[in-house]
Amino acid sequence: MPIYDYIYGTVDKSLDTLYEISLQRKEETPNVVHLMHLTTPESIYHLRVGFACLASKPYSSAWYLWLLWPVTLWFMMLTRIYRRTFVVERNRFRQLRLQTWAIPNFREQGKELNRYGEVYVKKHPQLKVKLVDGSSLAVAVLLNSIPKGTTQVLLRGNLTKVAFAVAFSLCQKGIQVTVLREDEYEKLDKSLGTKSEGKLVISKSYSSCKVWLVGDDLTEEEQRKANKGTLFILFSQFPLKNLRKDCFYHTTPAMQTPKALENVDSCENWLPRRVMSVWRIAGILHALEGWEEHECGYTISNIDKVWEACLKHGFQPLTVPTQSKS
Repeated sequence: MPIYDYIYGTVDKSLDTLYEISLQRKEETPNVVHLMHLTTPESIYHLRVGFACLASKPYSSAWYLWLLWPVTLWFMMLTRIYRRTFVVERNRFRQLRLQTWAIPNFREQGKELNRYGEVYVKKHPQLKVKLVDGSSLAVAVLLNSIPKGTTQVLLRGNLTKVAFAVAFSLCQKGIQVTVLREDEYEKLDKSLGTKSEGKLVISKSYSSCKVWLVGDDLTEEEQRKANKGTLFILFSQFPLKNLRKDCFYHTTPAMQTPKALENVDSCENWLPRRVMSVWRIAGILHALEGWEEHECGYTISNIDKVWEACLKHGFQPLTVPTQSKS
């Protein structure tokens, strides 16, 4: 209350009643909840509950955050003891109420922990909410990031659900998928079988392809072997260290959000402002379209249907990436 109203007794008595009524209001129930986890201990400062000046910019490690290590250590201990999710962002998109919840965990364990949610769905068959991992939209974005006229791509990195689906789709389109490691070739060949249409090959040459689909486990040595002008397209949820000034780098799978999305005043991890990861967009799409099936486990939805729905609701592909400035 204004201090002079308090001193001179001119406070509106109805303010107390209004305050009590506001406390009794029921908490808003979200239509869509996006679950995220912290990537590093310092990433807490880039959330909206941290520093606004950091949250408004893409995530990057800064030396001055080391000065806050006592606070960081205290927060890590608190999350280990408390172990509860907390709301870090609230948005609204048309009729939908959106919330982002942070999980007090610093590692991504989708496959190892519950097979991308499949175990949880089987354990709770009467589950009323729908689980959406966003893999179908990730595949759609990756396929549409490959330049038209491409005849072969190099696939390298830890093979995930998305990587398998992309490899299958490319083979079906008649695009040759080249892998460098024997173990990766065997896994893909076992998964695809005759569906690879003879388009899955193994090679020892790093210079055979100008388009690389890469994920976690790509080494710096391998990245340096790429030809000048190579386009790196990421299927990982974590960004690649851009070592080459003469190559092009895509961000992690993401899209530009429509202007109708409200209350976007922070950046999602390392992405630019008003750019959202496909894993987060997928849940919004599911609610907008009223789709009733889960998208988890090793299930992939109709890729073309998901892509068309995404464009229909105003989400747009990112522009062609620029060369690395590192």
